[in-house]
Amino acid sequence: MLIQCTKRLLNGLNVKPSLHKDEDPLFCWHANLISLNRRKTIVLVNDKNRYVIVLYGLKAKDFKKLDKLILNAIRETFSHECIKDEVIEEYINRAGEVIYAKTKDKSSVARMNKSCDIVNSYQDSLMNDSIYQSDISKRASRYWVRIRECRYITPSEEMHRDLEVLSGKPIFCCKAAKIKVTLEMKKYKVWRKLIVPLNMTFTEFHEVLQAAFAWKDCHLHEFFIYGNDYENKLFINHPAYHKEGYKAIVNLVSDEEAFDYPSDVEMKFERGIKLSQYIPQYKRLLYKYDFGDGWQHYIEVEKIIDDYDLNYPVCLEGEGNAPPEDVGGEFGYEEFLNIISDKNDPEYEDMMAWGKR
Repeated sequence: MLIQCTKRLLNGLNVKPSLHKDEDPLFCWHANLISLNRRKTIVLVNDKNRYVIVLYGLKAKDFKKLDKLILNAIRETFSHECIKDEVIEEYINRAGEVIYAKTKDKSSVARMNKSCDIVNSYQDSLMNDSIYQSDISKRASRYWVRIRECRYITPSEEMHRDLEVLSGKPIFCCKAAKIKVTLEMKKYKVWRKLIVPLNMTFTEFHEVLQAAFAWKDCHLHEFFIYGNDYENKLFINHPAYHKEGYKAIVNLVSDEEAFDYPSDVEMKFERGIKLSQYIPQYKRLLYKYDFGDGWQHYIEVEKIIDDYDLNYPVCLEGEGNAPPEDVGGEFGYEEFLNIISDKNDPEYEDMMAWGKR
């Protein structure tokens, strides 16, 4: 595996660069050393498909074992993509030993710098407790990039195709859950049935739910996970209240300021936590979105799929439209519907225009 380094990275490694070899570009990466949140970060960009791998928070001792860290970062990120273990190991074995060289040319460096800019835009989402930033790597690899005039690619899709050619077989397999998500409303039925990979993080799951209900991610959110025990002490306005009386075991929050408000339910910051940490052991969740309007989505795990052959969620079926953002909760939604159903209402035109935003 050829790692073509910037001068700054070579200085950090304190190694003499090897001469360029005629390597398969699938096993060649350009690498840069940058600083994010005042921490040393290495961004690797694949020569063939521009797939991105990120290592974060590196210390001086880590540069002495960078070969191993790079290989592990590739394993971690590919695994997060639901790529089969045997496909990952085939790639690692075919790539061979890690060799460091100088950057190839100005065009390759320019492409690498663009990927570094994308990674930089996610610095607030980096996990401080791990060198391997598989979530950020995955996100940075999903940006469209132009390879020539009027032709664009998505690095992640290109890498998936390259790995399929390399292995000669389908590359995806993971455990997934079939779930039903119901938006709690008294007068309207709004629900979706989804299949979601369990190695997805709760942050990614939030994004899936936003898409499934056509929300626009304008507000804070949180998750509650429930066990099989009942909690009969909670009032209906308690944050952890479940309509069927189940007891919450943990509250996953999306904003660190939430920890400023004590709770009788254990709180965790959701970043980096995967669905598999709680599912299938627990099969009831509550997703809250927009604490002002107070939208509550009850989630029930209906089935576990052991050999899901995709690396992304799918929506199987559903019913009803979710209310628009900032409509004022269920009462405001009902008022909104009444106005837009009456063309003679003095607020009709304004409300129609507002609803189409």
